[in-house]
Amino acid sequence: MYTKSIFFFFTTVLFSSGLLANDWGKTGHRVVGEIAQQHLTPKASKKINQLLGGMSLAYVSIYADEIRSDGRYDHLAPWHYVNFKGNEKYHESEKNPDGDIITAMETCINFLKDPKSSAQEKAFYLKLLVHFIGDIHQPLHAGRKADKGGNQIQVYWFDEPTNLHTLWDSSLIDHYQMSYTELSAHLPQLSQKEKEIVMQAPRVDWAHESQVLAQDIYAQTPENATLGYSYHYQHFDTVRKRLLHAGLRLAATLNAIFDPK
Repeated sequence: MYTKSIFFFFTTVLFSSGLLANDWGKTGHRVVGEIAQQHLTPKASKKINQLLGGMSLAYVSIYADEIRSDGRYDHLAPWHYVNFKGNEKYHESEKNPDGDIITAMETCINFLKDPKSSAQEKAFYLKLLVHFIGDIHQPLHAGRKADKGGNQIQVYWFDEPTNLHTLWDSSLIDHYQMSYTELSAHLPQLSQKEKEIVMQAPRVDWAHESQVLAQDIYAQTPENATLGYSYHYQHFDTVRKRLLHAGLRLAATLNAIFDPK
């Protein structure tokens, strides 16, 4: 128990200082990119391919995490999430002066739409947008301010110490042991009409959806709980659904930018 306490102490310090931060993990973000790639219009696909030099959306989906090791991008740390107090909605919440994931997506979209933006700028903000749209669909990226989106909620995953945020970021997906292409092929099946409804939802609604899911997750996950197969069985369909919605909405956003007609 002493060793576990030490682990949690250092984990909390690292998260509090911004040195550690996670979201969907590499596999989850690549799933979002892969789904989006499949739903791009030919015109949007061509323009995006040119901007990214042939790199896929799955490939660039983790770029926003990769640059965290570069101090020049420290100011982007708050752009990965938005936290709430209780049941407040985004328009009611106290805004972070350094930005949040809602303002981050708007910033990226504005750069991509601006004819004055250079190709280099557009490529940079495109990579960020791919990542952020993935992030906002991870429920704990719209979690409680009080515990930093679950980062300070201690749990055990198959007896290994972790925290609630990391559990939902990557542990649930990693436990499934599928590649991103395999997982992409095994997401929920939606009709075209159902896809259109998902893709048309306003961006702020994505955050509120995650907020509601986060509240359920908090209620169903006691602190210091030991979790495993049963928890995975109960919640993995939610993970699959959120990955699918993120991919569809990323495609809709990119199509609207690069092929508005």
